[in-house]
Amino acid sequence: MAEVEVEAGGKRRRREAGIEAQEPQSPQPQAQAPAQAAPTPGNGLKRAAGGEGDGAGGGKSPKRKVVLLLVYSGKGYHGMQRNVGSAQFKTIEDELVSALVGAGCIPENHGNDMRKMSFQRSARTDKGVSAAGQIVSLKLWLIDNLVEKVNENLPPGIKILGMRRVTGRFNSKNTCDARTYFYMLPTFALGHKDEGAGPETFRLSTCALGRVNKLLGCYKGTHNFHNFTSGKGPRDPSAKRYIMEMFCEAPFVRQGVEFAVLKVKGQSFMMHQIRKMIGLVIAVVRGYAAEAIMEQSWGEAKVDVPKAPGLGLVLDTVHFEKYNQRFGSDGVHQALEWTDVEPQRAAFKEDHIYPTIVTTEQEEQSMANWLNTLPIHDFTATASGNQLTDNHSKKMNDDVDGGSDVGESD
Repeated sequence: MAEVEVEAGGKRRRREAGIEAQEPQSPQPQAQAPAQAAPTPGNGLKRAAGGEGDGAGGGKSPKRKVVLLLVYSGKGYHGMQRNVGSAQFKTIEDELVSALVGAGCIPENHGNDMRKMSFQRSARTDKGVSAAGQIVSLKLWLIDNLVEKVNENLPPGIKILGMRRVTGRFNSKNTCDARTYFYMLPTFALGHKDEGAGPETFRLSTCALGRVNKLLGCYKGTHNFHNFTSGKGPRDPSAKRYIMEMFCEAPFVRQGVEFAVLKVKGQSFMMHQIRKMIGLVIAVVRGYAAEAIMEQSWGEAKVDVPKAPGLGLVLDTVHFEKYNQRFGSDGVHQALEWTDVEPQRAAFKEDHIYPTIVTTEQEEQSMANWLNTLPIHDFTATASGNQLTDNHSKKMNDDVDGGSDVGESD
C-alpha cells in the first residue's frame, strides 16, 4: 500500500516505496558542479566533466548565460530577427535556433519560444544586411565542443567564431555601449557627376577622399536625425543620436572596380539612418547639393534626404566597454573582446561578405541605378517650400530597393 505523508496545505512528501518523493516547488538539491574548465581558443568554454548534464538528454541540468560571436552573409535572408510562423521568410535566427537544437544546446521546445532561453541580439539587421561581429546572449547547456557542434549544423554563410560566459543579468542589446557599421561601395559614387570616367576606370583621388572624410566628420557629435529616418518629428527626443566617428578608408580594387569602405560608430542607429547619412554625403560630393545641406538637415525643417542602397551595409562590431571594465577582469568572466578570432573574422569577410557585395553590385548595378535618381530630389526644398512628400521619396527609394526594407536598426 502506498506510504504517504501529508503536511499542512496537502503537499505530497513521499509516494510509493521505491519512488523518489517530489515536491514541485522544492526540487531535490543537486551536487555542486566542479569549477568550469579553462577557456579554449575558438570554443570559449567547455562543460566541466559531470557538471552540466548531457544537453538534450539531460534536461534537469541548469543552463548558463553566454554570448556567441556570430558572423553571417545576409544575402537570401529576410533579416536577423526571427518571425515564428512565417516559414516562407527565412531569417538568420531561424538557422541559428535550428543549429542550437541540432547540437543539443537547447531543448527542442525552446526553438518555438526564444524567451525561454533569454535570447537577445545586440543589433537587428534587416533584409540582405550582413554582419561581421553580431553578438547574441542566451542560456545554453554548455556541452563539450559547443562551438564546433553548432557550426556543423549551420550553413556555410553563417558561423559562430567564439563564446564567452557572462553575468546572469547580461543583455546583449541593453549592455551594448556602441555599434560600428561599415558600408562598402564602388568609388565612382564619390566622384562628381560631371566626371566622365566609367565604373571600371574611375579612381578616387587623394583630394577627393579628403573631402569625403571632411563631410563624414561633420556627423560626429550629437545631432537631430529626424530627417534620416521615418516616423519621427523634429522635437522627438529619440531622434537625437550620438556619433563617435565616421570616416572613409583607403580605396582598393576588386574584380577591376575600385571600392571603398565607410565606417561609422555610434551609440545606436534608427531605421535607415546610416544609409541616409551616406546618401546625403554622396549627393554633396557629386554636386547635387550644397555642403550647407548637412547642417540644415539637423534642424527642425524637413529636408529631402536620399537613402543609399542597402547593398554594402554590414554590422561590423558591437562594443561593451563598460561591461568589460566592470567584469572583464573579475577573475570569473572574460572581457567581451575577440582579438583571438580576428583572423577568422577577416577571413569570413574575404570569403563571404566582400565577394557577395562585389558580385551583386556588378550583376544588379544597384549603386549606378540609385545615382540616376539623385537629380529627382529637391535639395533646396523645406517644409514651407515646394518639397517632395514623404510618400514620393519613399516610392523612389522602394523602386531602387525592389520594394524591400533594407537597413539597420537597434
